[in-house]
Amino acid sequence: MSSFLLKIIGMITMLSDHIGDSLVRSFSFFNVIGRIAFPLFAFQMTQGYIYTKNFKKLCGKLFLFGLISQIPFMLFLSLFQTGENIWTLNIFFTLLLGLLAIFCYDKIKNRFLGIVAGLFICLSGELFRVDYGAYGVLLIFLFYLWRNIPIGFFLANFVFAILRYGPYMIFMPSLRYILCFIFTLVPSILIAFYNKKEGPKTKYLFYIFYPAHVLILYGLSFLLPLS
Repeated sequence: MSSFLLKIIGMITMLSDHIGDSLVRSFSFFNVIGRIAFPLFAFQMTQGYIYTKNFKKLCGKLFLFGLISQIPFMLFLSLFQTGENIWTLNIFFTLLLGLLAIFCYDKIKNRFLGIVAGLFICLSGELFRVDYGAYGVLLIFLFYLWRNIPIGFFLANFVFAILRYGPYMIFMPSLRYILCFIFTLVPSILIAFYNKKEGPKTKYLFYIFYPAHVLILYGLSFLLPLS
């Protein structure tokens, strides 16, 4: 399974999640399918760091498209969030913090201090209110940290799923959270079939798709509400 195919699956499942948020306006199977998306993008970010020839350019691209996407993202959030929840930074900033956490870990010679620095950047995801918060940044960091462990990608994804849905399954048990937990682990299966090949080049496909689709869904929400 190539990087291109993983990206396409990520975009389709992300679109499903956002259709649920913007058009259905209540939790549905669209959102369950959407749990597949973020771990795939987190994994792609790890691979992007490993194979990039220009780290600064990659960071700059994430930051630029983060700025471009912010207003469309906040308009999209306004459909189902209120108050300060709208003031959340979009997924590009989550990916950027994950990239910086990996970079700091790599550049600090003392591995313990490198892990501490990486975890500090993960926690900053809460301070900067990025999408998926500290857990999202941590997933990217763990994907890199455990990349050489045979089941490292599964372990990283499992930790992410436990942190995100474990408390709900314990204190608010319902089929909703069980399904979300299970589907969050599905990307581990897909990643296991990753063949380390790029596939067709899609230099800016995801970068353009993200702000475009949330803006289109924002407009469609006033015309085609499914609820």
